[in-house]
Amino acid sequence: MLTRQNRANYSAAMQAELEALESKIAQLLERYQTTRLENLKLRQQVVSLESANKQLSDRLEEARARMETLLNKLPD
Repeated sequence: MLTRQNRANYSAAMQAELEALESKIAQLLERYQTTRLENLKLRQQVVSLESANKQLSDRLEEARARMETLLNKLPD
């Protein structure tokens, strides 16, 4: 396993390559965490919007039923 103590055994070029790889992995992990948090927020937003949509659909259906009742009370 490569550790910071064992890096002294490697050439400068290889050590630079390992440091670049370490940096890329750190960036990847940071992007992963950021994406996970964003995904979680988006999922929460979807749940909230679906709930709001359901409430609006229910209200629309109630209004439609009231309109139909009123229309049925009108004389022909």
